[in-house]
Amino acid sequence: MKKQTIRRILAAVTALGTVAAAMPAATVNAELVEDAKVVYETDFEDGDTSHFAPRGEDDTSVLKVEEDADAGSKVMTITERSEGWNGPAMQLDDICEPGVKYMVSVKAKAKWYNSIKVSLQYTADGSDQPSYGNLKAIQSQGEWVSFEDVKFSIPAGVHDVFVYVEGDDKADLAIDDFSLKTAPVYGIEEDIPGLKNVYADYFKIGTAVTEGELAPKSTQQLILKHFNSLTPGNELKPENMLDQKACQAEAADGDNTQVVVSLKSNARSILNFARDNHIPVRGHTLVWHSQTPGWFFKEDYTLEGDWVDEDTMRKRMENYIKGVMEVIAEEYPDVEFYAWDVVNEAWTDGGAPRDGGTYDEDRESSGWVKVYGDNSFIKDAFTFARKYAPKGCKLYYNDFNEYIQGKTEAVIKMATELKEEGLIDGIGLQSHLNVMNYGSEEPFPMAVHYGSALDKYCQTGLDIQITELDATLAQDMPVTDALLELQAKYYSDIMDAIVRNKDSISAVVFWGTTDDQSWRAWGSPLLFDEQYVAKPCFHSIIDGIEYTEPEPTEPKPTEPKPTDPKPTDLAPSETDPLPGTMYGDVDESGKVDILDVITLNKSLMVGEKLTAQGKINANVDCKGDNPDETDALNILKFVVEIISDFAEVQ
Repeated sequence: MKKQTIRRILAAVTALGTVAAAMPAATVNAELVEDAKVVYETDFEDGDTSHFAPRGEDDTSVLKVEEDADAGSKVMTITERSEGWNGPAMQLDDICEPGVKYMVSVKAKAKWYNSIKVSLQYTADGSDQPSYGNLKAIQSQGEWVSFEDVKFSIPAGVHDVFVYVEGDDKADLAIDDFSLKTAPVYGIEEDIPGLKNVYADYFKIGTAVTEGELAPKSTQQLILKHFNSLTPGNELKPENMLDQKACQAEAADGDNTQVVVSLKSNARSILNFARDNHIPVRGHTLVWHSQTPGWFFKEDYTLEGDWVDEDTMRKRMENYIKGVMEVIAEEYPDVEFYAWDVVNEAWTDGGAPRDGGTYDEDRESSGWVKVYGDNSFIKDAFTFARKYAPKGCKLYYNDFNEYIQGKTEAVIKMATELKEEGLIDGIGLQSHLNVMNYGSEEPFPMAVHYGSALDKYCQTGLDIQITELDATLAQDMPVTDALLELQAKYYSDIMDAIVRNKDSISAVVFWGTTDDQSWRAWGSPLLFDEQYVAKPCFHSIIDGIEYTEPEPTEPKPTEPKPTDPKPTDLAPSETDPLPGTMYGDVDESGKVDILDVITLNKSLMVGEKLTAQGKINANVDCKGDNPDETDALNILKFVVEIISDFAEVQ
């Protein structure tokens, strides 16, 4: 085990004991179990910039600390920037750990109007291609703007990790009051129904997740309790699967249609979790105008090349779909891909094809339309997906604003034609909804209109899946109890429409786990808040549904070894019968969980007495007569699955 992991566990034990002394153990679920801790912070008053460097190997940017009249103090500036992405960067490899949620705060300003972003970069082990992600963006008119506690996690198996500030042009930047902290750690609520169990007789209940979102243990526990379907949010999209250098090498050898794809570490993190926990996966997405690099449509796989012709693009499409299906089948034969979004968002709200062009130039334009001239590429995509998809995997067309009349009619007409040719299995309705439409008191769409559109899709005879469900509150408004109740009522009405059509619907997937990790975090759109607490909208969609909650799987009691010593300071009546001892079960609840760690720490730190049997159970390493801090550490290791049996420490 790495020393860093040992230190983190020891810190967690201390924090747990501190929290437990001030909080009843019965309220630990969805409560703070580890407080935030400062990793690094600076206000630059000491003039030190050694923890930062200009981003980019060939960048000519200059970092320095100088007085700022607006801030009234010293700030760090970066000038002579070559590109918008050349910004002050801090390397995190030696100070941050995978699987831990962090928070970065910083004040920033640009010399003139700018979109300032806090971003994250890392490179997967064994790769030379970095991954990038914007954590948050704020528009600045040249004044200071504040990024407060922006959350991120670092996946396992990566290196060269940087958090950095960038802008959308070369304007001088300044930053101040930079801090990096661990985020508070919360436990999930174990005493509420599991969503997947509530709807077990209706349809799958899924969630989408990104690699960073999945990293914290609490998020993993939330998924395991509530969801039985997983959708990688970005990791299987073309920009993450395509290998440009390898494609260019094929073109240089004379094959301008061969496509090379690979699974990167970000996808493997999610697929490993799905495999290890036997969770079926929705593949998202194969053919899409967005997040598909423009070079994929150009000669020699370079953005500067000419557009290829339709026949070349058709062959590239087939090779791409074939490659994706083959690499997943080879590396993850035990993961059930029960669905794939074959084509995503091909129609405008009015029911017309998109304009032709590259995503790099215009995010609403489609390279597929540019090459094909229309939406005829859709049939090719489903033809190839049907040819190469694994047996039993259903194929879907997926779109947003699916309840707007023009798009509804276009999608149904297209899907009906594909159905007649046996090429499509279903339609995915994203369902990104708004409880309050940009501040108005009316939702968009109204639940009755959403239900009416849903009825039409279900009448096609195709399978329907709700693929990306969320419902935002109004932007820039405080989240009040009244708004949460309004959201709960809206969610309930939407789910009523879905349940009404349950015979035509095979899955309902929420787009994210907790509000703070949502792509629409500004609108608090999901069922759980940032502390993993179920919101009123969670309870509103389970009320009135009869279901059976399965019995929880309890840890198997560890049988004592024949040579295990018995505590000698207890009367015989207190030590008998030792063969019934359940090591780790300090509070004698019949299971081993975080409450046992807290109970033992309270005993060690503030002197709360254990029962005679609790004392025996707590002595998990069977060393000495009394449990100690090492026993608390070993119980915590068992709870977080670092060890699987106390026999390992006996």
